[in-house]
Amino acid sequence: MDAAVLLASVSGLPLPAAARRFVTDGVAVFPCVPGGKRPLTSHGFHDASVDPARVESWWSRWPDANIGLPTGVSGMDVVDIDVHTHVSGFVAFERARRRGLVDGWVALVRTPSGGVHAYFPANASHPQSSWQAATVGIDFRGAGGYVVAPPSSITADDERAVYELIARGKSSPRPVDARALREFLNPRPTVSMMPTDGVRADANVARLVGWVASRGEGERNRGLFWAACRLAESGIRVDVACSTLGPAAEHVGLPGAEIVSTIRSAYRATDGGRATHRHDEVPRREPRRAIAQVLP
Repeated sequence: MDAAVLLASVSGLPLPAAARRFVTDGVAVFPCVPGGKRPLTSHGFHDASVDPARVESWWSRWPDANIGLPTGVSGMDVVDIDVHTHVSGFVAFERARRRGLVDGWVALVRTPSGGVHAYFPANASHPQSSWQAATVGIDFRGAGGYVVAPPSSITADDERAVYELIARGKSSPRPVDARALREFLNPRPTVSMMPTDGVRADANVARLVGWVASRGEGERNRGLFWAACRLAESGIRVDVACSTLGPAAEHVGLPGAEIVSTIRSAYRATDGGRATHRHDEVPRREPRRAIAQVLP
């Protein structure tokens, strides 16, 4: 299965016909809400199927449903380049490209937010788990994850934007080393890496990280905010707080954009935040220019 050929073949098709085209190529799909990303089935991507009758039934019931594609098991992994208010993943992706960590992509798909999904062949013998690196705007979608695939669209503020294939890979495709990519972009900090100048003696970073990682549903965002306030009050820089608390928040299921937003809100709400939150801002590039820079 050539992912680039498949993604090109569904361009412009009605969503039910595109879903059938994926199944014809042996790629399991599942329905997501029209104009959104939330799965319509009870078990989300775990319900993905290559059964033509089942897929036909789904899109007969929901003809405007977007197409969810489980990563890893579909034979495709995806590096998701995000664009948010405080971070542009194009900066980190370019750094990784220069290091030779993301050269084997099969296809690039423009996302409605102005970001890009870079499709890679999955490593069938060694599945790689999904992860988020919220502080640099890069997510990896492998085993345990999914993406919304072309020709799906997202509707926001009464405007509709489509997932669109924009480039095919020119070199021999190869799986991305997700572990190496994460370590390069967002190395896990240790307590010894924390700055000590001006940090209060009662700032127990390891305990705060463990506490955030233990929060349950309904407590996650509030717990992250509280822990970030404690770090801000202790004089720890906001970028260090994101790198430290971010993985713990990801562990309990908070999305990357929410993690960054919550930590920065905590810093703005404290004296430490007002003193430090501006100097680590990542400039946001204009999306078209940024996309052009990842093309071969």
